[in-house]
Amino acid sequence: MASKLLRAVILGPPGSGKGTVCQRIAQNFGLQHLSSGHFLRENIKANTERGQGGTKRGREALMLASEVGGMAKQYIEKGLLVPDHVITRLMMSELENRRDQHWLLDGFPRTLVQAEALDRICDLDLVITLNIPFETLKDRLSRRWIHPPSGRVYNLDFNPPNVHGVDDVTGEPLVQQEDDKPEAVAARLRQYKDVAKPVIELYKSRGVLHQFSGTETNKIWPYVYTLFSNKITPIESKEAY
Repeated sequence: MASKLLRAVILGPPGSGKGTVCQRIAQNFGLQHLSSGHFLRENIKANTERGQGGTKRGREALMLASEVGGMAKQYIEKGLLVPDHVITRLMMSELENRRDQHWLLDGFPRTLVQAEALDRICDLDLVITLNIPFETLKDRLSRRWIHPPSGRVYNLDFNPPNVHGVDDVTGEPLVQQEDDKPEAVAARLRQYKDVAKPVIELYKSRGVLHQFSGTETNKIWPYVYTLFSNKITPIESKEAY
């Protein structure tokens, strides 16, 4: 088993189960799950709070977080995608702090420009992409509710909240995003496909891409587990939970 640090990326459209698969990979193999959505929320929070870090490095990190968060917030509030240069700056900073860790990127790179930026700092070992039928994605997204401050996602079929409409941790209300509503899903999935296609082709040409197809995460997971087991020793013996 190679001793080098593992660098992996997961790709997939909204509703593909990326979050669940990432959780399982992190728990079974000890990889750091680095979600661009999570870091965006943290940076927007830093921009809102504008606290002071204790050390010079802490203050510099906070200033960067606040600045990136401020830029991202402007786009998100208008319902626009955060542009490449903003998300790339954010993720490069986060990866710089994790040079000595195994990691799994989720939500980055989304575009060819982002993939090229990632190329400049590392070579990827594994890229997995989840291919889920359109009808399955549409059904999943229409049953999805989120807790916006934390990014926690619930699905009324297979991951419902303990109390309907309420976040398990905070007790705050859940919302259904406008772009998760059926009429918006088709356009959202088309947009993902158009942007992701050149990224997928790039990694396919390099021989690091592994595609998994299906309608149920629990049936896809054993194959993902086997793939990662060939690259890094599992820290848990169980394949699913």
